[in-house]
Amino acid sequence: MKTEMQQLLERNRAWAESVSREDPDFFARLSQQQNPDYLWIGCSDSRVPANQIIDLPPGEVFVHRNVANLLHHNDMNALSVVQYAVDVLKVKHIMIVGHYGCGGVKAAVTGGECGIVDYWLHSVRELYSLHRPDLERLPLGEQVDRMCELNVRAQVNNLCRTKILQRAWQRGQPLAVHGWVYGLNDGLATDLDCSVTGLDQVSTLYRIDRVAPSGDD
Repeated sequence: MKTEMQQLLERNRAWAESVSREDPDFFARLSQQQNPDYLWIGCSDSRVPANQIIDLPPGEVFVHRNVANLLHHNDMNALSVVQYAVDVLKVKHIMIVGHYGCGGVKAAVTGGECGIVDYWLHSVRELYSLHRPDLERLPLGEQVDRMCELNVRAQVNNLCRTKILQRAWQRGQPLAVHGWVYGLNDGLATDLDCSVTGLDQVSTLYRIDRVAPSGDD
Protein backbone atom coordinates (compact mmCIF):
# COMPACT_ATOMS: atom_id res chain seq x y z
CA MET A 1 0.00 0.00 0.00
CA LYS A 2 2.76 2.46 0.94
CA THR A 3 4.65 1.62 -2.28
CA GLU A 4 1.58 2.36 -4.40
CA MET A 5 1.12 5.75 -2.73
CA GLN A 6 4.80 6.54 -3.18
CA GLN A 7 4.48 5.78 -6.89
CA LEU A 8 1.59 8.22 -7.17
CA LEU A 9 3.59 10.93 -5.43
CA GLU A 10 6.51 10.29 -7.77
CA ARG A 11 4.20 10.56 -10.77
CA ASN A 12 2.91 13.85 -9.36
CA ARG A 13 6.42 15.25 -9.08
CA ALA A 14 7.27 14.13 -12.60
CA TRP A 15 4.08 15.75 -13.93
CA ALA A 16 4.74 19.04 -12.07
CA GLU A 17 8.30 19.15 -13.36
CA SER A 18 7.14 18.47 -16.92
CA VAL A 19 4.53 21.24 -16.79
CA SER A 20 7.05 23.68 -15.34
CA ARG A 21 9.54 22.93 -18.09
CA GLU A 22 6.97 23.63 -20.78
CA ASP A 23 5.47 26.68 -19.06
CA PRO A 24 7.58 28.05 -16.16
CA ASP A 25 4.83 30.47 -15.04
CA PHE A 26 1.97 27.95 -15.16
CA PHE A 27 1.65 27.24 -11.43
CA ALA A 28 2.26 30.86 -10.48
CA ARG A 29 -0.66 31.93 -12.66
CA LEU A 30 -2.86 29.07 -11.52
CA SER A 31 -2.30 29.84 -7.83
CA GLN A 32 -3.50 33.43 -8.14
CA GLN A 33 -7.16 32.78 -8.91
CA GLN A 34 -9.63 30.57 -10.70
CA ASN A 35 -11.88 32.17 -13.25
CA PRO A 36 -13.70 29.37 -15.09
CA ASP A 37 -16.58 29.92 -17.48
CA TYR A 38 -17.82 26.36 -17.06
CA LEU A 39 -19.34 24.21 -14.34
CA TRP A 40 -19.29 20.48 -15.12
CA ILE A 41 -21.74 18.27 -13.20
CA GLY A 42 -20.84 14.72 -14.10
CA CYS A 43 -20.67 11.12 -12.98
CA SER A 44 -18.02 9.91 -10.54
CA ASP A 45 -17.01 7.21 -13.03
CA SER A 46 -13.21 7.24 -13.33
CA ARG A 47 -13.44 6.96 -17.12
CA VAL A 48 -15.10 10.37 -17.50
CA PRO A 49 -12.50 13.08 -16.65
CA ALA A 50 -14.01 16.52 -17.25
CA ASN A 51 -10.98 18.57 -18.29
CA GLN A 52 -9.57 15.93 -20.61
CA ILE A 53 -12.84 15.33 -22.43
CA ILE A 54 -13.21 18.98 -23.43
CA ASP A 55 -9.46 19.53 -23.65
CA LEU A 56 -9.20 22.42 -21.20
CA PRO A 57 -6.35 23.00 -18.72
CA PRO A 58 -6.67 23.21 -14.92
CA GLY A 59 -8.47 26.35 -13.80
CA GLU A 60 -10.90 26.42 -16.73
CA VAL A 61 -13.60 24.05 -15.44
CA PHE A 62 -15.28 23.98 -12.03
CA VAL A 63 -16.31 20.38 -11.37
CA HIS A 64 -18.84 18.47 -9.29
CA ARG A 65 -19.23 14.71 -9.66
CA ASN A 66 -21.43 12.08 -8.06
CA VAL A 67 -22.88 8.68 -8.90
CA ALA A 68 -25.10 9.03 -12.00
CA ASN A 69 -24.65 12.84 -12.22
CA LEU A 70 -27.71 13.67 -10.12
CA LEU A 71 -28.98 17.01 -8.83
CA HIS A 72 -31.21 16.43 -5.78
CA HIS A 73 -32.94 19.47 -4.30
CA ASN A 74 -31.82 18.47 -0.80
CA ASP A 75 -28.19 17.80 -1.70
CA MET A 76 -26.32 20.57 0.07
CA ASN A 77 -23.04 19.42 -1.46
CA ALA A 78 -24.19 19.86 -5.07
CA LEU A 79 -26.20 23.00 -4.34
CA SER A 80 -23.23 24.61 -2.59
CA VAL A 81 -21.10 23.94 -5.67
CA VAL A 82 -23.78 25.39 -7.94
CA GLN A 83 -24.26 28.46 -5.74
CA TYR A 84 -20.53 29.18 -5.60
CA ALA A 85 -20.12 28.64 -9.34
CA VAL A 86 -23.07 30.89 -10.23
CA ASP A 87 -22.91 33.62 -7.59
CA VAL A 88 -19.16 33.88 -6.98
CA LEU A 89 -17.35 32.52 -10.04
CA LYS A 90 -20.05 33.77 -12.43
CA VAL A 91 -19.78 30.79 -14.76
CA LYS A 92 -21.56 31.22 -18.07
CA HIS A 93 -22.29 27.58 -18.84
CA ILE A 94 -23.28 24.57 -16.76
CA MET A 95 -22.97 21.18 -18.42
CA ILE A 96 -24.71 18.19 -16.89
CA VAL A 97 -22.87 15.26 -18.42
CA GLY A 98 -23.99 11.66 -18.26
CA HIS A 99 -22.33 8.77 -20.03
CA TYR A 100 -23.56 5.71 -21.86
CA GLY A 101 -23.29 2.47 -19.93
CA CYS A 102 -23.50 4.28 -16.57
CA GLY A 103 -23.31 1.74 -13.75
CA GLY A 104 -25.53 3.83 -11.49
CA VAL A 105 -28.26 4.07 -14.11
CA LYS A 106 -27.95 0.34 -14.83
CA ALA A 107 -28.37 -0.44 -11.13
CA ALA A 108 -31.54 1.66 -11.04
CA VAL A 109 -32.91 -0.13 -14.12
CA THR A 110 -32.06 -3.70 -13.12
CA GLY A 111 -32.76 -3.45 -9.38
CA GLY A 112 -31.04 -5.68 -6.85
CA GLU A 113 -29.34 -4.81 -3.58
CA CYS A 114 -26.63 -2.17 -3.92
CA GLY A 115 -26.51 -0.82 -0.39
CA ILE A 116 -26.85 2.83 0.49
CA VAL A 117 -26.46 3.88 -3.16
CA ASP A 118 -30.00 2.52 -3.69
CA TYR A 119 -31.32 5.53 -1.77
CA TRP A 120 -29.23 7.87 -3.89
CA LEU A 121 -30.54 6.32 -7.12
CA HIS A 122 -34.19 6.31 -6.09
CA SER A 123 -35.09 9.19 -8.40
CA VAL A 124 -33.52 7.38 -11.36
CA ARG A 125 -35.57 4.30 -10.57
CA GLU A 126 -38.72 6.44 -10.48
CA LEU A 127 -37.77 7.96 -13.82
CA TYR A 128 -37.33 4.46 -15.25
CA SER A 129 -40.72 3.44 -13.89
CA LEU A 130 -42.28 6.40 -15.70
CA HIS A 131 -40.70 5.43 -19.04
CA ARG A 132 -40.71 1.67 -18.58
CA PRO A 133 -43.64 0.94 -20.96
CA ASP A 134 -41.60 2.41 -23.84
CA LEU A 135 -38.23 1.07 -22.74
CA GLU A 136 -38.84 -2.52 -21.67
CA ARG A 137 -39.21 -3.70 -25.27
CA LEU A 138 -35.56 -2.76 -25.88
CA PRO A 139 -32.47 -4.87 -25.04
CA LEU A 140 -31.03 -4.05 -21.61
CA GLY A 141 -28.03 -2.17 -22.97
CA GLU A 142 -30.25 0.09 -25.06
CA GLN A 143 -32.57 0.64 -22.10
CA VAL A 144 -29.65 1.78 -19.97
CA ASP A 145 -28.30 4.12 -22.65
CA ARG A 146 -31.72 5.63 -23.27
CA MET A 147 -32.13 6.10 -19.53
CA CYS A 148 -28.74 7.84 -19.39
CA GLU A 149 -30.14 10.42 -21.83
CA LEU A 150 -33.46 10.74 -20.01
CA ASN A 151 -31.65 11.14 -16.70
CA VAL A 152 -29.52 14.01 -18.04
CA ARG A 153 -32.62 15.78 -19.31
CA ALA A 154 -34.29 15.32 -15.91
CA GLN A 155 -31.27 16.79 -14.10
CA VAL A 156 -31.24 19.81 -16.42
CA ASN A 157 -34.85 20.42 -15.40
CA ASN A 158 -34.03 19.90 -11.72
CA LEU A 159 -31.17 22.40 -11.84
CA CYS A 160 -33.21 25.04 -13.64
CA ARG A 161 -35.90 24.79 -10.98
CA THR A 162 -33.51 25.91 -8.24
CA LYS A 163 -33.71 29.46 -6.91
CA ILE A 164 -29.96 29.79 -7.43
CA LEU A 165 -30.30 29.74 -11.20
CA GLN A 166 -33.62 31.54 -11.36
CA ARG A 167 -32.35 34.47 -9.30
CA ALA A 168 -29.30 34.69 -11.55
CA TRP A 169 -31.55 34.91 -14.58
CA GLN A 170 -33.74 37.48 -12.85
CA ARG A 171 -30.79 39.78 -12.34
CA GLY A 172 -29.78 39.43 -15.99
CA GLN A 173 -26.76 37.21 -15.48
CA PRO A 174 -25.79 35.33 -18.68
CA LEU A 175 -26.10 31.65 -17.82
CA ALA A 176 -26.98 28.55 -19.82
CA VAL A 177 -27.54 24.93 -18.75
CA HIS A 178 -26.73 22.15 -21.19
CA GLY A 179 -27.33 18.41 -21.21
CA TRP A 180 -24.63 16.17 -22.69
CA VAL A 181 -23.95 12.46 -22.81
CA TYR A 182 -20.48 11.00 -23.27
CA GLY A 183 -19.61 7.85 -25.18
CA LEU A 184 -17.01 5.64 -23.51
CA ASN A 185 -16.50 3.71 -26.74
CA ASP A 186 -15.60 6.69 -28.93
CA GLY A 187 -14.72 9.54 -26.55
CA LEU A 188 -17.35 11.84 -28.04
CA ALA A 189 -19.75 14.08 -26.12
CA THR A 190 -23.21 14.58 -27.64
CA ASP A 191 -25.42 17.60 -26.98
CA LEU A 192 -28.96 16.40 -26.18
CA ASP A 193 -30.46 19.70 -27.37
CA CYS A 194 -32.14 20.45 -24.05
CA SER A 195 -30.29 23.68 -23.19
CA VAL A 196 -32.00 26.28 -21.01
CA THR A 197 -30.83 29.89 -21.18
CA GLY A 198 -33.45 31.86 -19.28
CA LEU A 199 -36.27 31.90 -16.76
CA ASP A 200 -38.89 32.01 -19.50
CA GLN A 201 -37.90 28.44 -20.48
CA VAL A 202 -38.64 27.04 -17.01
CA SER A 203 -42.02 25.40 -16.44
CA THR A 204 -44.37 27.95 -14.88
CA LEU A 205 -45.15 25.72 -11.90
CA TYR A 206 -41.50 25.83 -10.78
CA ARG A 207 -40.75 29.50 -11.38
CA ILE A 208 -40.07 31.81 -8.46
CA ASP A 209 -41.84 34.64 -10.26
CA ARG A 210 -45.05 32.61 -10.63
CA VAL A 211 -48.14 34.59 -9.67
CA ALA A 212 -50.08 32.86 -6.85
CA PRO A 213 -53.59 31.64 -7.77
CA SER A 214 -56.46 33.92 -6.79
CA GLY A 215 -57.39 33.58 -3.12
CA ASP A 216 -53.94 32.41 -2.00
CA ASP A 217 -52.06 34.34 0.65
